[in-house]
Amino acid sequence: MQSDPSPQTSRSQTHLQAAANVVFVVAGAFAVGIAVSLVGVLLLQLLGVSTQTPLPRAVLASLQYVGFGIAAYLYLSRRNEWHIVRWRVPGLRDFGWMVGGLVILVSALVGVSVVIQQLGIQVAANQVITTGQQNPVYFLYMIPVTMLFVGPMEELIFRGIVQEKLRRTYGPAVAVVVASAVFAVAHWLALVGSSGGRVASIAVIFVLGAVLALLYERTENLVVVAVVHGLFNSYQFLGQYAIATGLIPGA
Repeated sequence: MQSDPSPQTSRSQTHLQAAANVVFVVAGAFAVGIAVSLVGVLLLQLLGVSTQTPLPRAVLASLQYVGFGIAAYLYLSRRNEWHIVRWRVPGLRDFGWMVGGLVILVSALVGVSVVIQQLGIQVAANQVITTGQQNPVYFLYMIPVTMLFVGPMEELIFRGIVQEKLRRTYGPAVAVVVASAVFAVAHWLALVGSSGGRVASIAVIFVLGAVLALLYERTENLVVVAVVHGLFNSYQFLGQYAIATGLIPGA
């Protein structure tokens, strides 16, 4: 007669399954995102549209996150786990958290940036920034892209699915830390610069991701976090546009 699995074995299997789910979801999101972007590139080429100008590049950027959304939909539908994503129509309190969350996120960026500067560390640049510096109008095109696609889809993957799967297995504290680390490392390929600069940038992104993760735990509303994420990126794009066009004197 076969004995039942021990509680320790069951826990180990559950932990391995949670880790496998995280890898599968993130890898799947990038795979589908790349595939959708490639389809977009082919369509633009067939139409004779250059993919090197700002508007088409912004469209292609949005398609990557459309792919994220498709991957999330397929995963949640196949497993019938739509219930794990905590969201609701925002109320007055949620709007307050949107404002407060944005202030906290910007303050965290400023604080971490000051520390890095004091240590004399050079961070890597994001490809979006380097592209916008060549043609600043790209930053303006990226504002609706980040509000409608980047913020919502990244939060759905990294907070709505990854953090929730980890939270149900390891608890909220571990989920916040690990989901933030996964979120940060996932940005590695989007960074331009030395390995040391990339590591420094990953550390900054980890801190910002942790703020978003904590905000999700506090509000239990993915909509709040997605809006804060989109507004934060938009704030950065507007700042970069102002610098690139000389609207900020001496920058």
